[in-house]
Amino acid sequence: MLTIDLNLLEQLTDIAKRAGARIMTVYETDFDVETKGDNSPVTQADRLAEELITQAIQSEISTDIPIVGEEAVEAEGLKQPTGPVFWLVDPLDGTKEFVKRNGEFTVNIALIENGQPVLGVVHLPVLDETFVAGAPGAFKQTGDGPLRPIASRTAPAEGLTAVVSRSHGAEEADAFLERYTVAERVGAGSSLKFCRVAEGAADIYPRFGRTMEWDTAAGHAVLNFAGGRVLTTDGTPLGYGKIGLENPHFIAVGKGISLDG
Repeated sequence: MLTIDLNLLEQLTDIAKRAGARIMTVYETDFDVETKGDNSPVTQADRLAEELITQAIQSEISTDIPIVGEEAVEAEGLKQPTGPVFWLVDPLDGTKEFVKRNGEFTVNIALIENGQPVLGVVHLPVLDETFVAGAPGAFKQTGDGPLRPIASRTAPAEGLTAVVSRSHGAEEADAFLERYTVAERVGAGSSLKFCRVAEGAADIYPRFGRTMEWDTAAGHAVLNFAGGRVLTTDGTPLGYGKIGLENPHFIAVGKGISLDG
């Protein structure tokens, strides 16, 4: 079993940033875009980043914990995790944002234990921001600066800031948000939305589009350790290791915010 300490968080932060650098070598070219079986886009950057992350985890951290990566699943088919501990890797979350070149894509690495994320790293290569969380707490790093603690905020008196997907489930999200006083809606791509709630820049992120576990686990960990929660629409915590690894709809919320409005 891994010891989740600051040293491990720093190791994984470094791996995520190296993957981000590899992604940027493709981002700066006239890259090709392919379409996967589920009609989602994929590029060479997705594959190169997952290769780097997988090799780095196995050579630098652990060889005996299974790794479930999005591109490996696409290439080889889904191999359901058989144990209580496994890695979830989305090497380039927000490929649509990558293709649009709006900068809102992330590298996601998470560790799952007994159905819950116990460690997560979310790196934004274009913004050069990294969010990392585990037992020592939740932190944000800008560039090569220090890890600074972050925390979700309690609901502001003037109303919530809702962060919503740029690409999925907008109508359902708008309908859900009618139960709250919402002062501002902010669009964002990828797992960046979890991180904005985790650092107190937003308060709620409702998701009614399709997601897989590797899309959410790292951001979920960051938000959990920052004092927030990720709940299904019936109010139960979002879990991992589900058959098929597909998530139900969920709501990510900051400190003290309920699903009742």
